[in-house]
Amino acid sequence: MAKFTYKMQNILDVKYKLESQAKTSFSLAAAKLNQEEEKLEGLHQRRRAYEGRAKELVADKLDFQEIKVNRIAIETTKGAIQNQVVAVHVAERNLENARLRLQGVMTERKTHEILKDKAFDEFKKELEKEESKAVDELVSFTHNHAREA
Repeated sequence: MAKFTYKMQNILDVKYKLESQAKTSFSLAAAKLNQEEEKLEGLHQRRRAYEGRAKELVADKLDFQEIKVNRIAIETTKGAIQNQVVAVHVAERNLENARLRLQGVMTERKTHEILKDKAFDEFKKELEKEESKAVDELVSFTHNHAREA
């Protein structure tokens, strides 16, 4: 019996590897986004702590030096938050690009799998035709020899 070999199997194998790489890239981008979001949340917590401390400083005996240092810390944290918001947006954009690449690679892989399935179906049909032809010839041969005897 004939064995099915897909002529473009090497291309399909490459598509599997590309998909694997795209999945890895996507997961790295997702991890980076999570990391950037955690940094941003940490900065927001630090800012809240500084603002809480600022309220305490104003409520107690006024220490202008400490109030000034606290305000500088709040402003510095605000700047860091703005920078981190930009980093989060960049990470989100990178994640979306990785998702789109993964989606494209998966589509290409699925297309090749469909082509492989169609090629296999055609192979099966051809085998069935050959088998049917062989059965017909055998029946015909048996029928003809049975009449002769």
